Amino acid sequence: MAFEHVLFEVRGQIAYVTFNRPESLNAVNRKMATELVDACRQIENDPAIRLAIFTGAGEKAFSAGMDLKERAEGAFSPIERRASKLSGITINTQTRAVAALSKPTIAAIRGYCVGGGLEFALACDMRIAADDAKLGLAEVKRGIIPGAGGTQRLARTVGVAKALEICLTGDNVSGAEAEKLGLVNHAVPVADVMKAAEELAGRILKGAPMSVMFIKEAITKGVQLSIDEGFRLESDLSALVGTTEDSKEGPKAFAEKRAPVWKGK
Repeated sequence: MAFEHVLFEVRGQIAYVTFNRPESLNAVNRKMATELVDACRQIENDPAIRLAIFTGAGEKAFSAGMDLKERAEGAFSPIERRASKLSGITINTQTRAVAALSKPTIAAIRGYCVGGGLEFALACDMRIAADDAKLGLAEVKRGIIPGAGGTQRLARTVGVAKALEICLTGDNVSGAEAEKLGLVNHAVPVADVMKAAEELAGRILKGAPMSVMFIKEAITKGVQLSIDEGFRLESDLSALVGTTEDSKEGPKAFAEKRAPVWKGK
């Protein structure tokens, strides 16, 4: 599938998706949002892809968020807004698309990751950031609010008090500070961001494919449930993964002191 504002590449078992509007700090316009959804669909439907890394073109930004120029120019008429809501294509469609993936996702962040850019990164499972990256939700300074999951995912990631401080002030935090807050998994020198993302991906890919997918489901769905409901979900998924060929290959490989050969079934 050919894209205009997104670069899509598969190397090995990893899909690389790059926001590709560096001249506008990779701001997300309607075309890019649609392409991001299509990229997520392609990742989900391709059995050869086990993990996806999202990043931004150039050195200045992961993404500066929604294209405010497009919004200011009235690209969304009232009729179009109503039609998009009725069709399910809304401002947070791309964040929901990446959050819905059954495969692990990593955001590799350099430069600005603000507004809708941070909301997209928050929808990814894990985040690697340059220590001097700038992350924030400045919608309060534009007379709007984070509308693509930012208020909800940020509070669940860093806690209510810190989420309120970030959203109500509109101030950015550095990648180094974001690591301390738990907003990103690791902060590294800017030149090492993609290397660190790929190293994390490589460690994940050593695990059994079905185990990786079920663990992601158990954690991401479980945190939205009561502890007892979470235990039930975990038990169900544990029983299900126990029926796979890989669940027998793992213990066998351990006993034979060799690397397991996963079949993904």
